[in-house]
Amino acid sequence: MNFVRPRIVATVILGFVLSAQVSAADLRIALVTDTAGKNDHSFNESAYNGLLKAQKELGIKGKVIEPPDEDAFEPILRSLAEKNFDLIISVGFNQLDAIKSVARRFPDKKFVLIDADPQLPNVRALEFEEQEGSYLVGYLAALHSTTGTLGFIGGMDIPMIRRFELGYESGAKKANPKIKVLANYVGVTVAAWNDPAKAKELALSQISRGADDIFAPAGNSSLGVFDAVVAQKKLAIGVDSNQDGIRPGRILTSMVKSVDVGVFDSIRSLKEGHFTTGVIRYGLKSNGVQYSLDQFNKPMLKQSEIDQVEKIKAAIIAGRLVVPDYYTANVKK
Repeated sequence: MNFVRPRIVATVILGFVLSAQVSAADLRIALVTDTAGKNDHSFNESAYNGLLKAQKELGIKGKVIEPPDEDAFEPILRSLAEKNFDLIISVGFNQLDAIKSVARRFPDKKFVLIDADPQLPNVRALEFEEQEGSYLVGYLAALHSTTGTLGFIGGMDIPMIRRFELGYESGAKKANPKIKVLANYVGVTVAAWNDPAKAKELALSQISRGADDIFAPAGNSSLGVFDAVVAQKKLAIGVDSNQDGIRPGRILTSMVKSVDVGVFDSIRSLKEGHFTTGVIRYGLKSNGVQYSLDQFNKPMLKQSEIDQVEKIKAAIIAGRLVVPDYYTANVKK
């Protein structure tokens, strides 16, 4: 069974229609990645794949820009707006301040921001219920653990990654109330997303303390975690894109955020003339987040484990099980 991400029907929160149908050949779309770049095997790559699909299936003209650092965000966005791109897509909350500045300066331009909401009338915000997907992979990890200890290594210590952590630990404790979850973060600056060596060091430390499966929402740093579990013959959990095939046999599952579908649907809505701004949320109910199940990891899992995770998934979708959310548990996002 291959993991398939169907077309998402997401929840639109108070949006405004800003477009009429236009010829795809006339559409110029720019994608600005986070500093990890389009080939990070994670969040940015998923967004890039959405743009590639739009180029292939919709016939639009796409341009990808990979900023060297955070200081480049605003001048890049300003330049794209001045060059009259029809839609500018920014990947990641780190671009929030830059989007706020540029979108206000160019109110007639259309923007998409992934993982943050600037609350501006010309910006579509794509947000994901990371805690729901993290709950599922935590539940599965606890079922599969033989040591009773799991690991969590986040990239930058920010509320969003704390949201992953809380969901993961809550799911694990639902499966096994006695489970222990070790948690560390690579750092407190944007450099934490691209430090595989530090992530590997943290993973090896957790493994020495008994962790036999480590969830790593850490951007490019997660590759260091994967190296550690390969060396020590333990398991990891991928994130954002389906990373099961990166280290076959050593990735228990991946917590997938369908960023590619969000990007593609935003471009398609512009082409078809019904682009809206405001927040669009992607959760388990719309398959916007998911756990992966494919040829790489299915042989590692018992059918009973899959069945139990599916029951939990159904309960969350039906509203019978409410996943704890770090955002609502804390006043400031």
